[in-house]
Amino acid sequence: MKPFLLAALLLLGGCVSLPDKVQPVRNFELERYLGKWYEIARLDHSFERGLTRVSADYSLNPDGSVRVINRGYSAREQKWQQAEGKARFVQSPEVGYLKVSFFGPFYGSYVVFDLDHEGYRYSLVSGPDKSYLWILARTPTLDGATYDRLVQKAAALGFDTGKLIRVAHD
Repeated sequence: MKPFLLAALLLLGGCVSLPDKVQPVRNFELERYLGKWYEIARLDHSFERGLTRVSADYSLNPDGSVRVINRGYSAREQKWQQAEGKARFVQSPEVGYLKVSFFGPFYGSYVVFDLDHEGYRYSLVSGPDKSYLWILARTPTLDGATYDRLVQKAAALGFDTGKLIRVAHD
């Protein structure tokens, strides 16, 4: 089973909850969020372990859901791995709280809880609990001050940011 498909089974075991004290952003604009995002840092999970050059690409499906393509490179296997899923809003489209499925009817939380509302250049994303955390950006790098601020915010909310893995994009 491909690691990204395994991600669906682990992350999306039907849990669309919000982690304690984590609030999704308001005034979310899906049209501006669509497109390619680079994974800058993440908490480790088996479905992404060892992957570099990880990115996510979001686009609209004809039915209004969001097409999600996650992609990463495995140096050990010397090949790209990819998983495709779909996302839908849990609340309203103005709230950065979605549910994502990579496998059948099983959904997991995708919570945008910090976002560059001005330029949509970076976001801070959680899964259904605090063991899932991603720092995303529109470019393969993120300036140090912004990165540090996002890490501090996540730490203040109880995420174990000491275990963040910086993702190489070479």
